[in-house]
This record gives sequence, structure tokens and C-alpha cells, in this order.
Amino acid sequence: MSDLFSMGGYASFVWPSYGLAFLVMLALFIDSRLRLKKAEAEFEKLDAVRKAARDQRS
Repeated sequence: MSDLFSMGGYASFVWPSYGLAFLVMLALFIDSRLRLKKAEAEFEKLDAVRKAARDQRS
């Protein structure tokens, strides 16, 4: 099992690379979620304006 974690002597390069990749993917996930929430809120606002304009014409 220790051979797995030592990565043949390259563990000091491999594990930080895994950690960095994980952090980048986490940051992209969080950014995507925030952008989605912002886009949904903007869509709701625009949809409300469109419905209000349609109701005024009727």
C-alpha cells in the first residue's frame, strides 16, 4: 500500500498535481454554479418584464 502512495519516488510531484487539479475543478464548479444562479435570476427578471408588457397590451 505504501508503494501506491509513494508513486515510485514521484509522490512529491504527483500528489500536489492531483491536489491542484482538484482545486481547479472545484473552482470551476463553484464559478459555474454562481453564473447559473445569476443567469436564472436575470431570466426571471426578463420574463417578468415580458409578461407585464404582454398583459398591458391585452
